[in-house]
Amino acid sequence: MSKDQYTTERDGFGRLLADREVWRQAATIPAAGELTARWLEGRSQYQPGTFTPGIDEETRGIAARLAVLNRNGLFTKESQPGVLAEGLAQRAYLTAFCTTEAAASLLRLSARTGLVTVAHAPGEASRASIPVTVQQDEVVTVLGSSESPVTPEQLTAWSEEANDALALVLADSWYVEIFDPVWGRNDILLPAVLEALTEG
Repeated sequence: MSKDQYTTERDGFGRLLADREVWRQAATIPAAGELTARWLEGRSQYQPGTFTPGIDEETRGIAARLAVLNRNGLFTKESQPGVLAEGLAQRAYLTAFCTTEAAASLLRLSARTGLVTVAHAPGEASRASIPVTVQQDEVVTVLGSSESPVTPEQLTAWSEEANDALALVLADSWYVEIFDPVWGRNDILLPAVLEALTEG
């Protein structure tokens, strides 16, 4: 395979394989956060566990702020903006892997503001259901379930999508879910999370 073919080859989801190779070296939360920031900025076309080469339209309006969070101690996994529209209501939220210290800062954020942080310790299994998206009067997205990759299937998936070392780091990391309980509000959550992370 020529170098040019390698740099343009894509997987079955359209993700650029050359960008995947960088993930083979990411073995820390900061490294994964930096690569996620690049993907959010459109400078990478591979994100583990996201089966598309780029961000969706909904994320475009918050991508720059998410990139900053990924460079300040988080490895974000999911997010959505607050939305109120005909037949659709969303609470702004994000989920992320982080260190013990970052999780503690985000729990303090929840204690001093109206925002809510659900923090899952490494290996902790929880099955709460907090609605964050309602469409046509049906709950379609919930928070509260632990995403720590501790099952063999989850570890294998992270190993295949990134690398073995990162899978083990994530298995030993905290997983946080932070949301704004006010439906449709979209200007409070991300700045408050950044402030909590940078102030400690």
